[in-house]
Amino acid sequence: MDLEASMRKSLEATQRTFNTIRTGRANPSLLDKIVVEYYGAETPLKSLATISTPDSQTIQIQPFDARSINLIEKAIGMSDLGLTPNNDGKVIRINIPPLTEDRRKDLCKLAARYAEEGKVALRNIRREGIDRIKKQEKDGDCSEDQSRDEQDKVQKLTDRYIAELEKLLAAKEADILKV
Repeated sequence: MDLEASMRKSLEATQRTFNTIRTGRANPSLLDKIVVEYYGAETPLKSLATISTPDSQTIQIQPFDARSINLIEKAIGMSDLGLTPNNDGKVIRINIPPLTEDRRKDLCKLAARYAEEGKVALRNIRREGIDRIKKQEKDGDCSEDQSRDEQDKVQKLTDRYIAELEKLLAAKEADILKV
């Protein structure tokens, strides 16, 4: 298992999670977690409709199948996003209201929690890598000095990815707090 590839995937997963946090501007990725009960199957919203942002305060959803419009509206209404969909029979529009100061602070805390989860994942990858190196040393596959050097490399790699995650968090928090 390549540690750097695993860390990169973990960082990308955290970035995708950040994208689901509302910022006060319309963004189609807000709806990434929405699934619709469509013909008895849980189907991602983006598989059922075209999602666009005609302006900075509106998300527009154009279903491929007009009969699914009520199902999509129901799924959005039941989600934890706190958004109210408006259905005109052909298109669903969602107005994104401006965020209050308290809501912005709550969203920053949520982003920080997601970042902490990302850091935990990175540390777990580091631990697995160091355990593997220690096992090689114990089995006699490498010397103590080689083992220590490899462990230092793993730690430096972990530090680099945690710093990148901190940059992503700072950018997301700036985005959330921008009025």
